[in-house]
Amino acid sequence: MEVLIVEDDDAMAGALTAAVATAGHKTTRVSRGADALLTHRRFEVILLDLGLPDMDGLDVLRKLRQVTDCPILILTARDDERSVVLGLRSGADDYLVKPVKLVELLARIEAVTRRAGRSSGSAPHTVVVDDLEIDLDRRAATRAGEMVPLTATEFELLALLARHAGSVVTREQILDALWGDAFLASSRSLDVHLTGLRAKLQKPGLIINVRGVGYRIEADPV
Repeated sequence: MEVLIVEDDDAMAGALTAAVATAGHKTTRVSRGADALLTHRRFEVILLDLGLPDMDGLDVLRKLRQVTDCPILILTARDDERSVVLGLRSGADDYLVKPVKLVELLARIEAVTRRAGRSSGSAPHTVVVDDLEIDLDRRAATRAGEMVPLTATEFELLALLARHAGSVVTREQILDALWGDAFLASSRSLDVHLTGLRAKLQKPGLIINVRGVGYRIEADPV
C-alpha cells in the first residue's frame, strides 16, 4: 500500500516512515501542504500533520476532501477538543495525538483502509429506510432523491445502523466495525461523526440514543 506522510518535522517523519514500513507499506514523505495537494492522487492513505509551514493542516484536509475520498488520518500534537472536532468534521477518517504508539497507528491505518475498500459484491445492494436510500456498492446516500454529502465514516455509520434498523447497535459494535477495535478506537470520534451524520440527514428522531447501550434507527428497512 502507498502511504503519503505529510509532516514537516524530520525526526517525526523518519519515525513514521520506519513504523509504516514495518507493516510492508511503501511511503512518500512531503513537508508542505502544497506538496500534498499536488501528489495525493497515487496514494491509498494519507497521514496528515496539522502544523505545516506553508498552510494549516485543516485547510489541506478540506481541499483534499474536495477532490479525493482517500482515507486521511490526522497525526498531530493538537489534543484540544476543538481541534479534534474540527478535524473529524472536516473529513478526517481518524484523529491521533502524538506521540502515537506503533501498534495503534498500524491498527488505525488498517481499519480506515479496510473500511474504504469494502465491497458488497457485484449485485446491487441497497438499503432503504423511510425516504433514505443507501447504496452500499456506490457508497452513496440519497434523501427524497437528493444526494446527502456524507464523509466515508459517516456513510459507514449510517449503513451499519440502517442494516440493523429496528435493533440496537452497541457503541462497542460500532467502534469495532468502523475503527477495527472497540477498545483501541476513540469513542469521542464516534460522537463527532454521529453528530455530523444527524445534522446532514435532517431527520430528528431517526437515530435513537439508547442510553448506556448504543444506537438504533427507528424504522424498519424496506
